[in-house]
Amino acid sequence: MAKVPWLLAALALVAGVLLDRFAPQPYTGLPLLAAAPLVAGATLSFRSALAVVCVTCVVSVLVDVERGRPATPLFVDLAVVGLIGVLALAVNRLIVRQRRDLALARDVAEGVQRAVLPEPPRTIGPLAVAAGYTAAQAEARIGGDFFSVQETPFGVRMIIGDVRGKGIAAVAVVSIALGTFRQEAEYAPTLVALGQRMDEALTREAARSGTVYSMEGFITALLAEVSTDGEVLSLVNRGHPPPYLLHDGQLVRLDPTVPQLPLGLGLGDLTPAGAVSADVVRLPPGASLLLVTDGVTEARDKWGTFYDPVASECMRRRFTDPDAVVDALTKDVGRWTGGRRDDDMAILVVTRLHRAPRVA
Repeated sequence: MAKVPWLLAALALVAGVLLDRFAPQPYTGLPLLAAAPLVAGATLSFRSALAVVCVTCVVSVLVDVERGRPATPLFVDLAVVGLIGVLALAVNRLIVRQRRDLALARDVAEGVQRAVLPEPPRTIGPLAVAAGYTAAQAEARIGGDFFSVQETPFGVRMIIGDVRGKGIAAVAVVSIALGTFRQEAEYAPTLVALGQRMDEALTREAARSGTVYSMEGFITALLAEVSTDGEVLSLVNRGHPPPYLLHDGQLVRLDPTVPQLPLGLGLGDLTPAGAVSADVVRLPPGASLLLVTDGVTEARDKWGTFYDPVASECMRRRFTDPDAVVDALTKDVGRWTGGRRDDDMAILVVTRLHRAPRVA
């Protein structure tokens, strides 16, 4: 690919010479000759573009001399090519500056995201942990997907979520959501209460900042809790794609018993008191809880069919650790989509460790 800009510039140069040499009067190859510096200025380095400009000026003079053109048209052609060459070099400097500014902005944004969203611990309580994050595009290294795992007095609590939108604005909302989760996870008596406190915090922040809530601005989130002994798994789903339980080569989707609204809609708690409780399932030793964002569940193949982990043979294997699950799922989604990505993809996997029996 690095040779393509050179080939385009050379093609314009050669085409201009041939047109100037063989085209009937009054047609000339000057427009194509002048295109060579423009192509070089937009695609090559400054030094390379300068070399193309100089070569083009020399070729313009040689072609006019070969055709026996008078001095005045010769100098006019040279002036036209030279002026366009100067403009091409100016464009080159502007493009380089914009690329440098864009790279700096992306690096700053990526640093902010890493500060807000650090890697989870490898082990926590009775669990082994692994996570993965894949941006929709290689150039876009910042988005609104997030996750966190934290040991609390109630057990290991975790969250995975997706803020609508991307960029610094999305990271700002992620910081609020994660900050509230990390604080309230230590004190909220239940996962339902934790979700309510997060919703209230996001609503207060929106009121302070003047943000207007709508159906276009919200956070989907899945809250999970594993008891201190690792036996019991509790789940609260706030409008997020359901998690999966992977055990003994079987992958089961854990749909919520009572669907709940996403966080941050500003609608308050519309559910009658006591009508919602966490879904509770058993987490056997060696079993893995797989949490994903919609970058996984809404991935499509070339026919538009959505990816389904449960239907994938690749995911119905016996995995020895959570890292293997993250790696297998990431590769499987990539195969399904043919490498195309329309949305960021976050994956969080926790596996219950096999504990040796205590000796009395």
